[in-house]
Amino acid sequence: MRIQLAPLLLCLVLPACRAQAPEAPPQAPARDAPGEPRVETIATGLEHPWAVAPLPDGRFLVTERPGRLRIVAADGRLSPPLRGLPEVYARGQGGLLDVALAPDFASSRRICFTYAEPGPGDTAGTAAACGTLGDGEVRDVRVIYRQAPKLAGGAHFGSRLAFDGQGHVFISQGERFQRELAQDLSKLQGKLVRVDLDGGIPADNPFAGRDDARPEIWSYGHRNSQGLAIDPRTGRLWESEHGPQGGDELNLPQPGKNYGWPIASHGLAYGGNDPYPETVGTSAPGTEPPHHVWPVSPALSGMAFYTGRPGSPWNDSLFLGALAGRSLIRLSLDGDRIAGEERLLQDLGARIRDVRVAPDGNLYVLTDESSGRLLRLRPPAR
Repeated sequence: MRIQLAPLLLCLVLPACRAQAPEAPPQAPARDAPGEPRVETIATGLEHPWAVAPLPDGRFLVTERPGRLRIVAADGRLSPPLRGLPEVYARGQGGLLDVALAPDFASSRRICFTYAEPGPGDTAGTAAACGTLGDGEVRDVRVIYRQAPKLAGGAHFGSRLAFDGQGHVFISQGERFQRELAQDLSKLQGKLVRVDLDGGIPADNPFAGRDDARPEIWSYGHRNSQGLAIDPRTGRLWESEHGPQGGDELNLPQPGKNYGWPIASHGLAYGGNDPYPETVGTSAPGTEPPHHVWPVSPALSGMAFYTGRPGSPWNDSLFLGALAGRSLIRLSLDGDRIAGEERLLQDLGARIRDVRVAPDGNLYVLTDESSGRLLRLRPPAR
């Protein structure tokens, strides 16, 4: 299926649309390059794959944006699409998005996924659901989150999942290309939300009990968040999001905090050399600065921590997919501090949509193409 993108939306994916931010942040950390990994192709022929979840038996769950969930065998064979998934809004950037194994997967076989859910009058919104992985199907699917209100258009759905180990799941999303909604606490666009795995609202969510805010909200002022992961070393949540022309961000979201979009941004309005009218600068009163910012947008998507392997040159690293940057970014970490940056897979010339770390110590990466690939990256020798 050929998807037509409006000129503004093309700027989300084309490197030529990226420009310098009006005020550059401090100089990026020095590059840190221990060597190239060994890259192996596991599977090809995936239509715009969006997320990969390694299974304990060596197989993989992979979403395809048009609305299919497949199992990829260890030898690369693709299953037919699994039955039982809900209808998705597969237009523009919408479709079937993230997939993750629930924390109790070993006993429950439960998986969770996000998608663009269609609504009345050609509207859509980000949703999250969980179900039981069966033989060729997902059973007992239950929606645990729906973005409200549903809006027209095919941009900025997000979305990623992260489990906090305390019975909650974080769900990232976008502001649906309607900038002002990211600051409106009565709407769910442009918010990072936290819900229970059954869809309930945690009593300690920062806006629970308020009449002027949605109780699902954890943090707000986000643009289009396609990266989310919890640091295994500390339990802290990390989030990445797309800037417009410049200004992709890495944040450590705290409850109730405002992360600025669109009143604070390091990016420029599409098609021009100025910020958006709402933007007062790279910072604004009452907003949190990004933990790290890229003056030229790599277009970040998918992120994973590589920790607990002191014998590996990749130990204590954060990996992020880059769409416009057509690479896999590795940030070496000293605690929470970013000590270095390395860009891998640049020779592929492919948009990197997702990255996961498996128990075998390898990375698994998806390329976002009409015939996308699932790759295995083996760490370089120290």
